[in-house]
Amino acid sequence: MSDEQTNLALAAVAAQLSADGGLLAEALLGANGAEQPSGGPGLGALAASGPRSAGREQAIAVVVEAVYEGYLLHGGSSRLLDASDPDLNILAGDRLYALGLAQLAALGDLESVSQLADVIAICAQARALDDEALAAAGWQLGASAIGWGSSSFAEESKAIVANDPAAATQALEVAAAQLRGESP
Repeated sequence: MSDEQTNLALAAVAAQLSADGGLLAEALLGANGAEQPSGGPGLGALAASGPRSAGREQAIAVVVEAVYEGYLLHGGSSRLLDASDPDLNILAGDRLYALGLAQLAALGDLESVSQLADVIAICAQARALDDEALAAAGWQLGASAIGWGSSSFAEESKAIVANDPAAATQALEVAAAQLRGESP
């Protein structure tokens, strides 16, 4: 996965927030978000590298990084914004979830909207359980399903989250690797 693609996606998200103005634009780190920190697991680049993303790689990377940034903000951290105000973090997280999902819908990719909605639900349960490994596995599966498409096994692995969270992390990781054609 490309750090450069992740940084470009983050810059695009920051530019959108800056263009929108208001509180979120004021909370951008650096000069209007121009010097945002990089980092993270490169989920946008992962999703963009799959065959379902062909011809729209950067748009997919931006969408996934926007939604992932929303997830980070809901947890009190950010790569783009000053995360010192818990109330603003919730508002900003919701805005970034909406931004990413709306962009996917505009692309006509309702399957990916569904995948990200599932990731958000998995992450909510992971936060309730204080289980970062489960959240990370949910993100890996979601990014993989966006890039490569889902499978019945991947969908079944999501059901394990509700029924047996202790076994879910491994099931999600295995399903994500299988979608990408890798050995788990």
